Amino acid sequence: MKIMDISWKKYLFPTIHQEGWRFVGMFAAISALLGVLYKPFGWVGAILTIWCYYFFRDPVRVTPDNDDLVISPADGTVQMITKCPLPEELELKGANKTKEVTRVSVFMSVFNVHVNRMPATGKITKSVYVPGKFVNATLDKASKDNERQILLMETKADKKPLAFVQIAGLVARRILCEVTEGQELKRGERFGLIRFGSRLDIYLPAGVEPQVYVGQTMIAGESVIASLSNNPEELETIVS
Repeated sequence: MKIMDISWKKYLFPTIHQEGWRFVGMFAAISALLGVLYKPFGWVGAILTIWCYYFFRDPVRVTPDNDDLVISPADGTVQMITKCPLPEELELKGANKTKEVTRVSVFMSVFNVHVNRMPATGKITKSVYVPGKFVNATLDKASKDNERQILLMETKADKKPLAFVQIAGLVARRILCEVTEGQELKRGERFGLIRFGSRLDIYLPAGVEPQVYVGQTMIAGESVIASLSNNPEELETIVS
C-alpha cells in the first residue's frame, strides 16, 4: 500500500525545475485575482496553473551506461532528419566548415518535458548564443532564423565533434543554458531548458548515421539516437 502511495505521489506531484516555481506562482496569483472578479475565470486559471506546474516537471531518467551512445537531449518527436554542414556560427575552419553531417531534429510540444539533457559524454568546446526570430519550430528555416543556443562538444569516446542546438519556437520565448565552455559533462546530465514549446537539433559527427526515424517518440536522457562507432549489433543489444 505504501509503495502504491509513493507511486501516485510521483505522478500527481512530480518534481519540477526550479525555473518553474515563479511561473507557477504568477499563474496562481492571477487565477486567484480572476476568481475574485468572476468565479468561472478563476477555475480556468486554476487549470492553467496546474498545466504550468506539469510543464516544468523534471522526472528522473535512467541513461544507458555506454559512452559510445548518442542519447536524445529532449523529449518529443523526431521531426526531421537531414544532411547539412555544422552551424556556421561555430566558425569552423578547413574541411569541418563545409563537411555535411546528419542533423536530427526533435520537436517538443507544450505537453512534453522541457528539461534538456546531454546527448553524450564529453567536453564543451564552444558555446554560441544567436538572437533571432520566433517562427514555428517545425519549419526547417528555424535552424537558421530562430533564437538559439549552439553547443559544440568533443565526445569522450573518440574525440569526435558533436553539436546540438536549443531552438526557440513560436511560443517559446526563453532559452536557458546552464553549461559553459570547457565544462565536462556526462550523457543524460541536465544542461538547460526551453520555455513553452521548441526544438533541439543534434548534429551527429561525420560518418555517424542515426538509428531513429521521423515520427519516433523520444525520451530525453534515455532514447538512443545513434552509436558513435556505428555498430548496429551493439546498438540493437542495448536497445533490446
